[in-house]
Amino acid sequence: MSLASPIVLVVGLTGGIGSGKSTVSSALSARGARVIDADAIVHELQQPGTEVFAAMVDQLGAGIVDAEGSLDRQAVADLVFGDSSEHRDRLVALNGIVHPAVGAEIGRRLEDAASTDDVVILDVPLMVESGRGGHAGLIVVDCPVDIAISRLIEQRGVRAEDARERVARQVTRDERLAHADFVIDNSGDRYALGPQVDACWEWIESLRSESTP
Repeated sequence: MSLASPIVLVVGLTGGIGSGKSTVSSALSARGARVIDADAIVHELQQPGTEVFAAMVDQLGAGIVDAEGSLDRQAVADLVFGDSSEHRDRLVALNGIVHPAVGAEIGRRLEDAASTDDVVILDVPLMVESGRGGHAGLIVVDCPVDIAISRLIEQRGVRAEDARERVARQVTRDERLAHADFVIDNSGDRYALGPQVDACWEWIESLRSESTP
């Protein structure tokens, strides 16, 4: 009698900037999921000494490097977020450097997980924008735009104009929700979030049951 092969379950997770997606991701990790976090990968790939870091400096100039030799993220934001054609061109160039490298690393980590029976949470902010598939279902963390902007300003120290610009460059809430298989409303506090994450984990377990022969 042969043993069944392990079946990895990949579930997508997305949400607009400031939605609290990372909080949900951490909560799912605490429940046993393996998280592949695109934002964390970006930060890893942009460390000094990496090919991505060098390419960004070549493209955007030495002004994006701070006094300690690390990436000055505000300086990058100043160059790529704005209404001018120069801002848009620089953003396209930046995405051309970062996105392929991130996609390759996500692919490598998915391959590493393929021989397991883990629940993998594929945490990608631009999941809808990129059209990325390959997951059993999509969780969308949702909150009103004004709350998202307030969080960016108050919790991350993002300037108000930058926060509005970043939100405006993403798909709308309605577009994102139209792709959702499970929605978590994160317009409230952490106490309101907990029961929703519990319900989400139950939904993920139901996907596991559906995928098991």
